[in-house]
Amino acid sequence: MHFLSESLENYINNNSETEPDILRELTRETHLKVVQPRMITGHFQGRVLSLLSKIISPKHILEIGTYTGYSAISLAEGLKENGALHTIEINEELYKMQRKYFDKSGFGSMIKQHTGDALDIVPKLDIYFDLIFIDAQKINYDAYFEAVIKKTKPGSVILSDNVLWSGKVIEPVSNSDKATAALIAYNQKLKNDPRVETVILPVRDGLTLSRVV
Repeated sequence: MHFLSESLENYINNNSETEPDILRELTRETHLKVVQPRMITGHFQGRVLSLLSKIISPKHILEIGTYTGYSAISLAEGLKENGALHTIEINEELYKMQRKYFDKSGFGSMIKQHTGDALDIVPKLDIYFDLIFIDAQKINYDAYFEAVIKKTKPGSVILSDNVLWSGKVIEPVSNSDKATAALIAYNQKLKNDPRVETVILPVRDGLTLSRVV
């Protein structure tokens, strides 16, 4: 679902920060070679992630769901000097493509790749993160949140992607639609969770911004 008309989306893109050449190249290769290329972050949301990261100026970033690396590169643009971004992807077949673009972006030495289940990997990371981006299996969002919040401190920011789920969160939900049901429950949880302050931003497919208190 497009929440805005195509012409208005184009206007927003044309009047926001220009997409870096390396990310345009990554987008092209993703559409040519990778299944479900619509999963890529894209120009506007990528610039939103980049700007949020630059505002926060994090030393440590955690990303759950690397895909082909677009969002990781966007987030890395705001890292402090000598900072690091840890990104986790369950699909090992994407590892080489991710690394190629991480290195071409100039942030290669700052981006640490992890392959496997985030619920196994996150508890083993002995780091407190300033900025976290969750964009993986929707049915696990609650579990991801509980895992990552243990790795935060007051003032840390947790971003959650796809929380509007093409508008399905306000439609009747079938018993078989586990992803939509999980996102509805997750959105309600964050609204009422005293550990965070939360707003949903109508960016692309919905982006939740939660600040740890």
